[in-house]
Amino acid sequence: MDNSSTTQHSTLATGGSYVAIVTPFHDDLSVNFDKLTELIEWHIAEGTTGIVACGTTGEASTLKDDEQLAVIAHVVKVVQKRIKVIAGAGSNETPHSLYLSQEAEKRGADGLLLITPYYNKTNDEGLYRHFATVADKVNIPVILYNVPGRTGINIPITVLKRLAQHPNIVAIKEASGNLDYVLKVAAECPELAIFSGNDSQVLPVLSLGGVGVISVAANLYPKDFAAMCAHYKNGNTAEATRLQIKYARVIENLFTEVNPIPIKEAMNLQGWNVGGFRLPLYAMSETAKAKLAKAIQELK
Repeated sequence: MDNSSTTQHSTLATGGSYVAIVTPFHDDLSVNFDKLTELIEWHIAEGTTGIVACGTTGEASTLKDDEQLAVIAHVVKVVQKRIKVIAGAGSNETPHSLYLSQEAEKRGADGLLLITPYYNKTNDEGLYRHFATVADKVNIPVILYNVPGRTGINIPITVLKRLAQHPNIVAIKEASGNLDYVLKVAAECPELAIFSGNDSQVLPVLSLGGVGVISVAANLYPKDFAAMCAHYKNGNTAEATRLQIKYARVIENLFTEVNPIPIKEAMNLQGWNVGGFRLPLYAMSETAKAKLAKAIQELK
């Protein structure tokens, strides 16, 4: 790992609020780069720490490789180093993940978000080698993404301890929802910065030594999610707690259907016009949308 990667490692370890940004679409479901530019500029103005492009919320699973890399390149170009850009580059095929990771690095990403292999899954040694193979061949830091509810695989602590020794693997986005697991990560893998992958658990994860959040709800409320992390870091836990509780009902309604359906519906309700979804994702049910709209309105 070169000196620039070491600097990026230390910067990521300071944490904050990273938005798992949506990928806006035109009516024909092509990527709306003009809208993406608008969203990025708004996030920078609102105090977001970094942009995570082409994650789950960014619908990477329905983007072709050239589209995914074009989105990452566009985010890097618009951001111009004002905040961090993390590129989703995960796959359940290791060579594919390596290809996406190296291409994202070429396009200027500051770091990578790599999900555990899904569907085919793997054994412990395969899991270690999957991540290590990518980390060995890039010069930007890697954030592991643990979300067993989507992938069917949870990174065992024994494997995580080995991965934490790799100089290029610097953090974990922890979205299992299991705070006992977060505690074990904090205790057994102090080398790793821990980001909450669940908007409902930002404060609990911070209280266990976490450094921030990679957030879905921050697509709508970037200023308050950045403030939540900053208040906690600065010792104002009462204000951080107030903000966590303030968004409890909206967060609940943002996950009544599979992400990113509700967040894109919510953004459209708020006038952002980020477009629809690519199948198999489909429009939110009217009942669920009405509850979401009510929760958003009550915040006002």
